[in-house]
Amino acid sequence: MIKKLDKLILKSFVGPFIITFFIAFFVLMMQSLWKYLDDLVGKGLDFLTILQFLWYASASLLMLAMPIAILISSIMTFGNLGESFELVAIKSSGVSLLRFMRPIMWVAIFLCVVTFTFANYVIPYANLKFATLYSDIYVKKPAFDLKEGVFFTYIPNYAIKVGKKDSDGKTIRNVIIYEQNNVLQDNCIIAEKGVMKISDDQKYLEFNLENGCRYQEKGNFMDTATEFTRLSFKTFKKLFDLSVLQKQQTNDSVFRNNYKMLSARQLSKNIDSLNLQKKEISKRFSNQLTYNFKYTKIPEQEWKKYEHQKVSSNVTNIVPDSMMPFIDNLSMNIINEAKANLQQSMNEIKLKNEDIKFHLIEWHRKYSLSLACLILFFIGAPLGAIIKKGGLGMPLVAAIIFFLMFHLLNMFGEKFSKQMILEPSIGMWLAIIGLSPVGAFITYKAMHDSQLFNKDIYLRFFGRLKKGLKFSTFKK
Repeated sequence: MIKKLDKLILKSFVGPFIITFFIAFFVLMMQSLWKYLDDLVGKGLDFLTILQFLWYASASLLMLAMPIAILISSIMTFGNLGESFELVAIKSSGVSLLRFMRPIMWVAIFLCVVTFTFANYVIPYANLKFATLYSDIYVKKPAFDLKEGVFFTYIPNYAIKVGKKDSDGKTIRNVIIYEQNNVLQDNCIIAEKGVMKISDDQKYLEFNLENGCRYQEKGNFMDTATEFTRLSFKTFKKLFDLSVLQKQQTNDSVFRNNYKMLSARQLSKNIDSLNLQKKEISKRFSNQLTYNFKYTKIPEQEWKKYEHQKVSSNVTNIVPDSMMPFIDNLSMNIINEAKANLQQSMNEIKLKNEDIKFHLIEWHRKYSLSLACLILFFIGAPLGAIIKKGGLGMPLVAAIIFFLMFHLLNMFGEKFSKQMILEPSIGMWLAIIGLSPVGAFITYKAMHDSQLFNKDIYLRFFGRLKKGLKFSTFKK
């Protein structure tokens, strides 16, 4: 019976989980796409590049889609079983709720491991590829498209305007080309008509112009006298390099050391290295301070010898007047040098602390979001058993409320960690810390068949409270 019961629960869970996972993943992916829409439009990207961009951009969203899917599907599964009275029949046969939840609990633990593995190995690679691809797309100029009456300025040092384009897409009329090779030289080409085509290797744009003039002005730096040249032509061939319009191929090594591209082991290794670098900076400053202030080398025993001796508070009684300017300058130089060294060391330590903070945030994120799958399961499963409603009505509303709580706590915790209001070890686990008692409370209520969401109980409670208030007012 128990094996058949486990199969029944797993079959009831798998379908809603797959559907809700892909729906949540799609919604999050579309939300992510809107942020980069302006960088994709008008770049002439091929379909494969766009698919790669969407995949790399949305890979990290799996860590959010997985907890959502587990929460919604567990509420729907136990809500459907409760609505069809299967849950009541199973409980009446002596099977406890925790035993009933055990098959999906093992699935949730397995999904925690899958999520962590994905976050530790796949997402860093996807982030690396995304940063590289996004950098290439961002610097790529819009696809070549000459519009009538509009200057095309995406080829460096050129501004091209076509008055009219014939229906064949090649013949152009009233062509104006401004060219600037340097600050002191501006050239201009004006032609009545021409033929435009792209070379076979797609690297050059070729203009075969007819009946026009080339105007050129030359001059020397800091000289107002210039030389103006006018050259008329019947045919003129002009080539434009189109390589600047193509997507570049940036090497992955440019972004490889970013904390988002590292696994948990690599993050731990970098954190240790950064802490050692902090100690080296402090040690270096201490050595510089000792070098500038020689008296710091004197042992403490030597200072004690002079504790009871009277030392004049006026240095002029000890040092000749002729040496005072030199001593003043030397003292100020030593103090300024020590101050500069201190500021430099503090800035370096501040930067190292920033790096350590972001490394710790990313390290804790991998574990906290993975464990969130299990925490949200212990909220969703007993919640569905209490609600006893299936479908996408009440379960979806309850799931959205609890996921918003989880997401807000997670977002605030990360923000507090970045602002150093909370340590990353607390801030990145704020959602887990906040929702774990909620999950334990709801599970306890579900095990004892609590009517937590029965509105009649609350109506009766407020009715008795209202009567009590009226009675106390009457006695007064």
